[in-house]
Amino acid sequence: MNLFYENLRGISMQALLIKAVLALLIGGVLGIERGRKRRPAGFRTFMLVCFGSMVVMATNMYVFRYLNVSDPVRLGAQVVSGIGFLGGGMIITNANKNQVSGITTAASLWTAACLGLAVGVGFYELAVIGFLAVLLINSWLQTLENYLLMSSRIIRLYIEYESNKPISDLVEFSRNNHYDVLDMQIKRSKLNIDITTIILLLRSGVKRSHEDIIHSWQKIDGVQFIEEIE
Repeated sequence: MNLFYENLRGISMQALLIKAVLALLIGGVLGIERGRKRRPAGFRTFMLVCFGSMVVMATNMYVFRYLNVSDPVRLGAQVVSGIGFLGGGMIITNANKNQVSGITTAASLWTAACLGLAVGVGFYELAVIGFLAVLLINSWLQTLENYLLMSSRIIRLYIEYESNKPISDLVEFSRNNHYDVLDMQIKRSKLNIDITTIILLLRSGVKRSHEDIIHSWQKIDGVQFIEEIE
C-alpha cells in the first residue's frame, strides 16, 4: 500500500492525472475567488499558472530521473522567480490618488504557482494545506481586515477641493474637530485647473466611524468630492 501511494507522487500515468486534476482544481477555485471580486487575474489565469507550474515540476522530475540531470529543482526555481512578470502586471498604481491596488492578487498568483510546484513534485499534503490557507486569507480574513480598518482612528482621504479656497480652512477644520494631520499631499488637477486634489492622512482624536468622518469633511465649503482610500 505504501508503495502504491509513493507511485502516485511520481511520474506514472496515474500520478500525472492526479497532479493535473489537483493543480486545475486548486488554481480554479483560487481564481474564482479573485474573479468574483473583479480582480485583474481570475479563473483561467490562476488555473493556467497552477497547472503550468505543475507541468514544469513534473517535467523536472522526469528529466532528473531519466536523463540523469543533477539538479531536480532547477526548473521549479525558474518558475518561482519568473512568475514575477505576471504578478507585476496585476499591480495597478493610481498616481492621482497615490494608491496601489492588486498586490494581494499578485501575491495570490505567485502562491498559486508555488502550490503547482508542490503538486508537481508530489507533495500533495502541503499543496492542500496551502490551498486552504490561501482561501482562508483571501476570503474569510478579509472580513477581519475590513473590520480592523473601519474601526481604526486613522483614515486616508482623497479630496477634490476648489482651487480658489484656502488650504488653511482644512487645517483649521481639523484642529477644531480633534483631527491630527499626519500627512498632506497637494496636487493641481490635470483635468480641471479649478480643482486641487488633496490626500490627507488623519488621526481622529475621538472615536467615530469612517462614514461620520467623511460626512463631516464633505460639509466643508469648497470640497467637491471626497472618498476614503487605502
